[in-house]
Amino acid sequence: MIVPLANRALAAVTGEDWRSFLQGLLTQDVETLAAGEIRFGALLTAQGRLLHDLFILGREDGCWLDVEADQRAALIQRLTIYKLRAKVTLEALDTPVAAVLEEARPASGDWFADPRMPALGWRGYGLAADGDGGLHDLRRLALGVPGPADWAGETTYPIEANFDLLNGIDFKKGCFVGQETTSRMKRRGAIKNRMLPIVFEGPPPAHGAEVLAGERRAGEVLSGVEGRAMALLRLDRIEGADLSVDGRAVRVETPEWFAPAA
Repeated sequence: MIVPLANRALAAVTGEDWRSFLQGLLTQDVETLAAGEIRFGALLTAQGRLLHDLFILGREDGCWLDVEADQRAALIQRLTIYKLRAKVTLEALDTPVAAVLEEARPASGDWFADPRMPALGWRGYGLAADGDGGLHDLRRLALGVPGPADWAGETTYPIEANFDLLNGIDFKKGCFVGQETTSRMKRRGAIKNRMLPIVFEGPPPAHGAEVLAGERRAGEVLSGVEGRAMALLRLDRIEGADLSVDGRAVRVETPEWFAPAA
């Protein structure tokens, strides 16, 4: 079943300098990106905090950036600030974004495996879809993968949102905006907080609700659905602790793919 991703939109980056332009900005390597290849990355602030997550799809004449629909104009505006004399064209596209949730490649159509993990299925562009787009977010949350609703604003470091574990940062590519802070966190292991799923009974707590380990603050709730939510948690306070939110017991459900020491 093809599900529409109405919350995603495309921006095209073309021109003879498109590779060198994006290479110095994004967390992902674009110098080696081939036409028809897709990679996951982000644009950060100079202080190394998340601004935009994005999928980078290689094209013969440049690339497409698959971004949050309500953030596309802001992304293009931010890239325009960096453009200076680079021979680059930035353009919003009307091409729709869709997904297939199965791990097996769809039998027909031009599909691109989600670069974060196989269980997130396939992404497609310019394809008709009339299913329930919310199913994609439910799948992502079930897998414990954070999404844009979990890092709204310029407060989150990409490693806190597990970009390093989801193929979202290339630490060998060289400089990018926010690279110094990001590399230092990874190199020194100074990662106190990570986004992880929590499970509970009933409706999700309010965004920003405190997660307590006894009487100590252990984090805060982010996006969620019935029985499950993402939370930004203090790793040193959740091990073996009895956790609660607003008086309700909650439990961390660590995903199989979560291996920060690897």
